[in-house]
Amino acid sequence: MRRDRYVPQEPPYLLYALLGASLAMNLYMVLDRDVPEPLSETVVASELVAAPEVLVEQVPMVPAQGALLSAAELSEAAPVVAVPPALRVEAEVPRPSGFQVVGADVRHSLARTFQSEVKEGADALTAVFGRVFMWDLDLRRHVQQGDEVLLAWAPTEDATRPDLPIAVYKSHKLGRTLRAYRYTAPGDAFASYWNESGEEVARRLVGGPIEDYEQITSLVRDRPNHHGIDFKAPVGTDVLSPKAGTVTRVNWNTGANGGCVEVRYADGTLARFLHLSEARVRKGHHVKAGQVIALSGNSGNSTAPHLHYELSRGRKYLDPLEYHGTVRRQLEESALPTFRREIARLDALLGGSFAAL
Repeated sequence: MRRDRYVPQEPPYLLYALLGASLAMNLYMVLDRDVPEPLSETVVASELVAAPEVLVEQVPMVPAQGALLSAAELSEAAPVVAVPPALRVEAEVPRPSGFQVVGADVRHSLARTFQSEVKEGADALTAVFGRVFMWDLDLRRHVQQGDEVLLAWAPTEDATRPDLPIAVYKSHKLGRTLRAYRYTAPGDAFASYWNESGEEVARRLVGGPIEDYEQITSLVRDRPNHHGIDFKAPVGTDVLSPKAGTVTRVNWNTGANGGCVEVRYADGTLARFLHLSEARVRKGHHVKAGQVIALSGNSGNSTAPHLHYELSRGRKYLDPLEYHGTVRRQLEESALPTFRREIARLDALLGGSFAAL
């Protein structure tokens, strides 16, 4: 046996240290598999809290001396850690397919404003938007340069009737912002528009000629030769005589009027009901207030189902709004919780645009 082989006098501590470090590194790489992945382009809104400048997320505090925290302690001890602004992601508000948001300053007129903002259907959208606010906004006198419009809308199969669930108009002339939310009140056959406090945007005639209608689409002041108001209603809707009187004519000038009835009220006012599908009275009949005298229709010079109601005394036409008086309905207290949820849903259609108006 050779006696000249080197025999170390002390243990090889350096070698042991290198081997130990290598083993520790290998164990770390094998065991530490739960590495968080980088932020993807899609961030779940419920996991992130948006702040004006940064996006933050909640992470648990590391307990001192290796102690474990309970679930309650974790909830209380979760500090806010800022994510760099470069990683900020705007959470998108879910919007039903097909809806478009229009937000614009008024330029010259509503018609020109919508024509510049909407590729197709601008004229129909202008008409529908204008009818919503015609009770507070005179489109000829109140609309001014610099007013603001905001709405969510979608085209429908009927190009003349775009879907408009929410509309907002900021008027400098009136000094306030008008808001309209479409909502079907309990007991109503049709949806109507209501403001944020639960008051109906449209006014209703006191003791009018029709109870179940979708909307008043035209007023006396809308056109020079339009002497009454138009109630949009399905064919066959009951038409009532608002006051007691005598039937003076039935079905005259039917080419223009279609089916029609004329009643003279006790105060001498002549009331005409046009475009009917059926008359249920004859000349000379005496009628009571609230009696059904006809069914609404789409006859004569009419382009859609509606009732035309006009009043005159001598040669002067009267405005039914002034003759009857009007009232604005208020939602019942019991309906407000559901209505407020609908407001939140419709506001979400507008996204961040609503808060800026």
